[in-house]
Amino acid sequence: MSLLAGCGGDGGSSSTPIANSPSPTPTPTPTSVAGCSLQDRKAWAAAELREWYLFPDTLPTSLDPAPFASVDDYIDAITATARAQNKDRYFTYLTSIAEENAYYDSGSSAGYGFRLGINASVGRMFVIEAFEGTPALEAGLDRGTEIVAIGQPGGTLRTVSALFADGGAQAVSNALGGSTAGVARVLRVRALSGSEREVTLTPRDFELSPVSSRYGIKILEDGGRRVGYINLRTFISTADQPLRDGFGQLRAAGITELIVDLRYNGGGLLSTARLMNNLLGGNRQTSDVLGYTTFRREKSSENSTDYFLPQPQSVSPTKIAFIGTQGTASASEVVINAMIPYLRGNVALIGTNTYGKPVGQTARDKPACDDRLRVVALTTQNADRQGDYYNGLAPFMPATCEAVDDLSYQLGDPREASVQQALAFLNGRSCTRIGGAAATASAARVRNVAVKQALLTPMRPSTIQRETPGAF
Repeated sequence: MSLLAGCGGDGGSSSTPIANSPSPTPTPTPTSVAGCSLQDRKAWAAAELREWYLFPDTLPTSLDPAPFASVDDYIDAITATARAQNKDRYFTYLTSIAEENAYYDSGSSAGYGFRLGINASVGRMFVIEAFEGTPALEAGLDRGTEIVAIGQPGGTLRTVSALFADGGAQAVSNALGGSTAGVARVLRVRALSGSEREVTLTPRDFELSPVSSRYGIKILEDGGRRVGYINLRTFISTADQPLRDGFGQLRAAGITELIVDLRYNGGGLLSTARLMNNLLGGNRQTSDVLGYTTFRREKSSENSTDYFLPQPQSVSPTKIAFIGTQGTASASEVVINAMIPYLRGNVALIGTNTYGKPVGQTARDKPACDDRLRVVALTTQNADRQGDYYNGLAPFMPATCEAVDDLSYQLGDPREASVQQALAFLNGRSCTRIGGAAATASAARVRNVAVKQALLTPMRPSTIQRETPGAF
């Protein structure tokens, strides 16, 4: 069974994105199931890689599987050369079929329902986003809240700075737990006002809303001009109708200037990414190329060309400001890259450089073992045949504007630094290019919440943590 992923094409199949972080641990499988011994699973993974891997010349001629304690370790060794060449940064990995399907079909996961960023230089951690209908937001933890210390009920709390000093981000991830519903943690938190309190959070199953009911779609007023704001958390199938509804609202309002906020969006379904491009393509023709998908030479029959298909809800943008960060990857980068040939200097990247993931995967399934092997198998390009952004999109963008991620204001607030800079670009005001002098917008006022935050990601992330970076 083959499912195309991330930066690839749907090909009529259910599609999902590629990872932008180390490979997750698959669901344990009883070795008593026929064909599911460790040896069988290793052999299956190696065979799939040899058939589909985008960089076959990097694969070892032979590699004894015996010394490797897990399928993950074996895959890591097989793909080590491509990773050393910056072509496959843990984009090939093993995961669970059931876990992936639950997330991509409905956003189903388990956790506290917030997204965390950590300032590694001082070992401080902040909530950068909270999801509706989850324990975190119900407890009053929202964007800008600092998590000062973590512990278990009845135990001693350890400060985040001490945890980080002892074992880095992984020690903080371990202390949080959060992947098992019902296992509580006590958090000492500090509000933007400086007041502190302790809260007990118990993770539970929830369905992530990919388009926030609070700030997912907005119309901003800027000096008498109206600007559309779209914030998409992740590309999953339940985003499709809210995106159609939201773009329909912007179209009815006559909006032609847009801010598309993908600052934490790690990717997702290519079908949803293509829908977003088409909703941004009201002034495109069906003969306009949206993108090219290319496999290795032996699989060239799989190659395809996608064309724009404007929708009834599509807007016709004259300018677009995309907000991005290092957490912006995969399908998010595909959406941005596709618009460059048509808007040129009227499209910009605001914030920081993106992750850099121009490759996609097939999903090769071994159902009896609940194993899904995500194999980097394809590359994608825009209409200009540009798709070489392994180090991020910023060097390829016609315009970029550096901006901080300002946690003192909610996402979509025109006072937030990145939104403010996006509005400035749309209004024709000058800015500092990404990679230039350090961004300073509102940094003095917001102090420690305006510094660069790294999204907290464990070494073996779950599906939601790959596609919604920083989620716990």
